[in-house]
Parts: sequence; C-alpha cells; structure tokens
Amino acid sequence: MPPKRANQAASTLSSGPQTLKTNSSLFEIAQYVWNQYITTTPQRTMLLDLFMAFLIVVAAVQFVYCVVAGNFPFNAFLSGFCAAIGQFVLTASLRMQTSGSTGNKNSKGKNARFEGVDGESSGKGISHER
Repeated sequence: MPPKRANQAASTLSSGPQTLKTNSSLFEIAQYVWNQYITTTPQRTMLLDLFMAFLIVVAAVQFVYCVVAGNFPFNAFLSGFCAAIGQFVLTASLRMQTSGSTGNKNSKGKNARFEGVDGESSGKGISHER
C-alpha cells in the first residue's frame, strides 16, 4: 500500500483552529467572522453590541418616518434622532473602555495605568467592573 501524501493527510485532520482558504466565498467569510465573534467575545460586550444595534434601528426608524410622514415637528425628530446617535457614541466609548482586549497595559495610552504624583502606579489597569 503506497504511503499517503502530506497534503492528503493534512486535509483530513480536524484538530486545531479552522482557517479560511484563499478563495473563500463571501458567505464563508461572514460565517467564519460570526463564529469567531460568538466564541471569543465576552457576554457583556455582546450585550453592549446588541444595545448599539438597537440604537441604530431606532435612529433608522425615526429617519424613515421623517422622510415618509413628513417632518412637521422637526424639533421632535431632531431631538429623538440626536439622542439615539449620542447614546450610540457613548455606548461605543463604554465598549472600548470595558473590552480592553488589545494594547499593552504598560504603555502610555488608552490602557495606561493610573499613576500617582510620585510616579507609582495606583492600580493594575482598568478593572472589569469599571
């Protein structure tokens, strides 16, 4: 019996993380990104993402209603639309602060440690509860 070639053996192994092929379709790429998001994202971050999607839907519904039904009380539309967009921006800022998965915690920047007057760090970065 002839020995198996290396590429045949590699294609039958199922261990290790799945990767995309060079010529993957758009559906395969979207499915891969979604699976990675589901498996690696914490539940709190997913909840923030869901709330941000809800805010986008609310803003879109208000905009479509304004276009279809008219904008007689324009101030009401403007305040509702701006409130939804503003809440989206604030939630995005909260998501960036609480995720903390990227960046070096020892560097000076958005994930830098809090330093006192004498230069000593007073904490170990941003806590998860913040």
